[in-house]
Amino acid sequence: MLGTMGLPVAASAHAAEVDQTMVIVHVLMALLFVGWIAFFAYVLYRFRAKKNPVADYAGVKSHTSTYLEIAVAIVEAVLLIGFSFPLWAKRVDQFPARESATVVRVIGEQFAWNIHYPGPDGKFGKTDIKLIDVQNNPLGLDRSDPDAKDDVTTVNQLHLPVGKPVIVELSSKDVIHSFNLTEFRVKQDAIPGLRIPLWFVPTITTDDMRKQVNDPEFVYEIACAQLCGLGHYSMRGYVTIDTPEQFQTWMDGEEKKLTGEDAAWN
Repeated sequence: MLGTMGLPVAASAHAAEVDQTMVIVHVLMALLFVGWIAFFAYVLYRFRAKKNPVADYAGVKSHTSTYLEIAVAIVEAVLLIGFSFPLWAKRVDQFPARESATVVRVIGEQFAWNIHYPGPDGKFGKTDIKLIDVQNNPLGLDRSDPDAKDDVTTVNQLHLPVGKPVIVELSSKDVIHSFNLTEFRVKQDAIPGLRIPLWFVPTITTDDMRKQVNDPEFVYEIACAQLCGLGHYSMRGYVTIDTPEQFQTWMDGEEKKLTGEDAAWN
């Protein structure tokens, strides 16, 4: 089941605005394409050699093309100022309060997505490159730090509650990746050395989306939209949108696992 313009069904609060802007852009491009092709065909016919055996050095004196170009420029200005700029401002300048959002760090690497939740205390623990273990501690989380005791980490598995703002702090361990959530109309490059924030509000749980698209196996995917090496094709993560109760149950289960992990660390 597809949404607007053949895109996947929109599953975030801002997705409709993104789709609307894309529709307007495509309509404008279609009109320009048809218009210029029609104009080109007219010129070929109007100034054909049989009709104009001798060159006319005075040329056409009509200003129609100038007026059309001005009209196109005005439409483009309206598109930018009236639609694109406000949409961009909402996504960049109008972040929700961290206290009312689910805050999570997503760290890309060749070829996986590392997910880091701050735990019940709401504080992210320290990380140290010297502690990185690809199998057991890919983020180098320092469990001796009090703030890290309750931190939850996963690989390629991002759980989020529906209807609540999500703030993602995006970064990369190695090369440039691109964090792409198609159904949520989210795409942002992950740059080594930078922590880039982005936010959205998921509106459809995974269970509800499965019913909507009539596919019991449906999952939201995290795709890497930037060629990042030989294993780029395999860099896929998964997003599960839960009800608030389901999310809390999942988080409680992950926190219980930490008891055994802490013992192993110590």
